[in-house]
Amino acid sequence: MGETPAAGVDSDETVVVVQVTADVLEADAVVGEELTASAAEPAESHKRSKPRSEPRWATEARERIRTHIRRVTKPMEEMQSRDANEGDYRLLVTDFLTDAFGFDKYEDLTTEYQVKGEFADYGIRIDRQLVAFVEVKRISQHLSERHLRQVQMYAVNEGVEWMILTNARVWQVWHLTGGLPVLLDRVFDVDLLDSGTPPKAAADVLFHLSKEALKRRTIDEVWKERAATAPAKLASVLLTEPVVEALRKELRRQTGHNADASALAAMIKSTVIRPDLV
Repeated sequence: MGETPAAGVDSDETVVVVQVTADVLEADAVVGEELTASAAEPAESHKRSKPRSEPRWATEARERIRTHIRRVTKPMEEMQSRDANEGDYRLLVTDFLTDAFGFDKYEDLTTEYQVKGEFADYGIRIDRQLVAFVEVKRISQHLSERHLRQVQMYAVNEGVEWMILTNARVWQVWHLTGGLPVLLDRVFDVDLLDSGTPPKAAADVLFHLSKEALKRRTIDEVWKERAATAPAKLASVLLTEPVVEALRKELRRQTGHNADASALAAMIKSTVIRPDLV
């Protein structure tokens, strides 16, 4: 038996009221779902866009290097003021290699490594494989091309691709690509007593020399980026046919002069690019 309509209310009106109420409730439910989804979306979007945190090993290595730099800055300044001998700086460099970069003094390092009658100050091993030579000079000595040729000789003869020059204050890292001729790329250099280079910035650079980073070859990406944008590489790209042709067209657009491509390339080579880059 059906429900009896309320007094004074027509049966058809009751149906209409019930239907409207259902529609309203359904609409409210849809709106509620949309609002809930909308509220959750920004958080989910933020979660997706949040950059991945650095691995713990990398954070610890950076902090270890940064702490060591702060600890040795004053002793280094004192050694520089009295022009300490090269042996004193080797002690400082040994501390860097072990305490800052994390190498084991007995398993990962070798001193006075003999190469054809000459002796490299340090050799660095990763998993017993020789990966780098370190040449140490006095802090008063400017690291020069002569010093680079010295450590280059060690690297070429031993098939090692990484070379480190340092006077404890300045650290230079070079990459050697074998062949005829060999190719040398300076990957980075950092001056630890430069007031414009705070310990954190210096540590971020030297991080790539840590045992953990060298083992994972993070320095390879730094080298590839530097090599790709090195002056000699940019000079060679500037003289390629597509670039010269683009320059010729732009020159014609701006000046109305229709230069010969080969003549334009020769002019760029002789007047724009440094002679040592071509």
